[in-house]
Amino acid sequence: MSTPTQQPTASVDLAITGMTCASCSARIERKLNKLEGVEAAVNLATEKARVEYAAPLTVSDLVKTVEAAGYGAAPVTARRPSVPQSAPGRHEDQHGTHDSQDEDHTAHEDGHGEHGHGEHDHLEDVAPAQSLRRRAIVASVLGLLVVVIAMVMPVKEALGGTAPWLELALTIPIYTWAAWPFHRAAAINARHLASTMDTLVSIGITAAFGWSLVAVLTGFTDHLYFEVVGAVTAFLLIGRYIESRAKDQGRSALHSLLQLGAKDVAVLRTDAAGTWREHRIPVEQLAVGTNFVVRPGEKIATDGTVLEGDSAVDTSMVTGESMPVEVSEGHEVVGGTINGHGRLIVRATRVGAETTLARITKLVEDAQMGKAPVQRLADRVSAIFVPAVLVIAALTFVLWLVTGHSVTEALEPAVAVLIIACPCALGLATPTALLTGTGRGAQLGILIKGPQILESTRTVDTVVLDKTGTVTTGEPVLGEIVSTIREDAALKAAAAVEQGSEHPIARAIVTAAEDRGIDLPRVRSFVNLPGQGAEGSVNGVTVRVGKADLFDEVPAQLQAALDAATGTTVLVGWEGTARAALTVADAVRPSSTAAVRRLRDLGLTPYLLTGDNEHTAAVVAREVEIEHVQANVLPQDKHARITELQAQGRVVAMVGDGVNDAAALAQADLGMAMGSGTDVAMESADIVLMRADVDTVADAIGLSRQTLRVIKQNLVWAFGYNTAAIPLAAFGLLNPMIAGGAMALSSVLVVLNSLRLKAYGR
Repeated sequence: MSTPTQQPTASVDLAITGMTCASCSARIERKLNKLEGVEAAVNLATEKARVEYAAPLTVSDLVKTVEAAGYGAAPVTARRPSVPQSAPGRHEDQHGTHDSQDEDHTAHEDGHGEHGHGEHDHLEDVAPAQSLRRRAIVASVLGLLVVVIAMVMPVKEALGGTAPWLELALTIPIYTWAAWPFHRAAAINARHLASTMDTLVSIGITAAFGWSLVAVLTGFTDHLYFEVVGAVTAFLLIGRYIESRAKDQGRSALHSLLQLGAKDVAVLRTDAAGTWREHRIPVEQLAVGTNFVVRPGEKIATDGTVLEGDSAVDTSMVTGESMPVEVSEGHEVVGGTINGHGRLIVRATRVGAETTLARITKLVEDAQMGKAPVQRLADRVSAIFVPAVLVIAALTFVLWLVTGHSVTEALEPAVAVLIIACPCALGLATPTALLTGTGRGAQLGILIKGPQILESTRTVDTVVLDKTGTVTTGEPVLGEIVSTIREDAALKAAAAVEQGSEHPIARAIVTAAEDRGIDLPRVRSFVNLPGQGAEGSVNGVTVRVGKADLFDEVPAQLQAALDAATGTTVLVGWEGTARAALTVADAVRPSSTAAVRRLRDLGLTPYLLTGDNEHTAAVVAREVEIEHVQANVLPQDKHARITELQAQGRVVAMVGDGVNDAAALAQADLGMAMGSGTDVAMESADIVLMRADVDTVADAIGLSRQTLRVIKQNLVWAFGYNTAAIPLAAFGLLNPMIAGGAMALSSVLVVLNSLRLKAYGR
């Protein structure tokens, strides 16, 4: 492990080949961690090692250490696209893009995108699975014939003296070819004075085959175990194949993310005549600042800002949001999302490893590579499990002999112990659940940064919600209109003046008028009145919109509306008299009330923090059914409020999205940042929510807790299975054939239990 004076200074992911069980991963991890300045975690399900190391060690040293342990290793490089100098795009001046291109000149020279690398990994996974499938089919067909000959008496009697020789002929391909992966792994580990689950299987079927071979050749007994060799090998290969397919399904969400990005892109460049033309290039060559075209139905190549066009973008694979998002000039778009009906011109703002999609993928990979605290116990047990089983099997054989049983009678329970004791289920219990849970989270727009976060969600009892942008939409909308004249006439006059203003309140009023289909007259002589409002000439009448101070007369009913307002209320009028009061407020999200109820159902007490006044805060809190609310909270007060709740003994989750939330997110026991928020908020958080609503908070905590529950169910089953099965086998209550089937079934059950997480939220 790393020493205090030599901390890890670099990290690398290694793809590990040759691992078959938890003992393998534990052994590799132990060997790597013996190197000075190294901290390593090996994940059986992902077949990767995350290694942090310090100079003078190199990646080559780490690979050699893994190979010396009897396994294969290769670095999984974080590839970034190379960035050529490209011509400036539309709306740029001729000198504006080169600086932004320079920042990516450190890109990897191989030119491969991250998505291509993910597909390479996926194809590598397919080959071993197909090999297992072929071996399993051969072992199953031949093994079934052996079982029929050995155990169906009419068949055995009909064959007479040729039956043992026929069993031997059918078993030889099973033992030598179909079971070769077990023998090979056992031999490699034996050379390094180590043992794994394959050691148990290889020794078990070798003992059964060897005994039976000698018996056929010498004729000293007619008690043969060829059917054990065939059945056990077939069961284990089928189990391994199902595990391989199931683990691949668990990785499917991450694979979907890796495949989500576009492969090429149409960039805008000038030709010799100075005319803008589209040129299609690989997405790896796209540079920051380059303008590119997105046609209807195409994937958006990278993160950027819309320069031209209007469309609706399907963001479901990135945010989990089912409804398309309307975009137009000035809106930000995310690479990998799908353009709807309109043609867009987008300026690239992030490329390669800096894109939202790449960062999401990295977060999910990091979470799947890590280990929850509960997994550490399983790893320690697995490391000593195989040697202990070998001792138990030897003791079983000896004890049966010394109690008066024959060698044949003693051999059967000893072989059963070897075969049934495989710790595969133990090794798969945690990583398969993490693979599936974090993958499902990514599909729902929930990014869990590490497996240790799962433990945090179990104890959280309080959730602190920031009002703006979380409980509410974060965008002002026109609410109540109190008017002394016809309501549409008042709104028409106010919106006509506000056309000339870019203030959010003005935009809300104009949008409301447009939504009602009101044709707005042209405003003339528009004047902005700082701190007060605005005025302009509408159809020859000077109309004022703003505070009460702008008017000589404010009718009582309008004054009452001002006094009772839950948002910002402006007056509209002319000739010195206010005619209507328009209230603009940050609207509560339609899903917030039901989401708060879900949080309560999860055993959480919700708190609402807001910088708004107490009246507005109380109205919002009442609407979403939150009892605990604190108004007039300054940004710097959020951290103090979290600390205060923790001092009361509460375990606090904080949900925020801004720079001012970063300290509170870091202080909270569980920080949850909205993906629509700032980078510093997301860096400070434990979970990133790509959908900005409270329902995602409930989904995140619910999914995390469910994943932790599945991990614990898997571990209880794996520990319980081995604890109960080994004594049964040792006492002769399980024959080797049944033991092989039960052992394979235990691993499959663990994986299938983990795959239930794929259905979460459906």
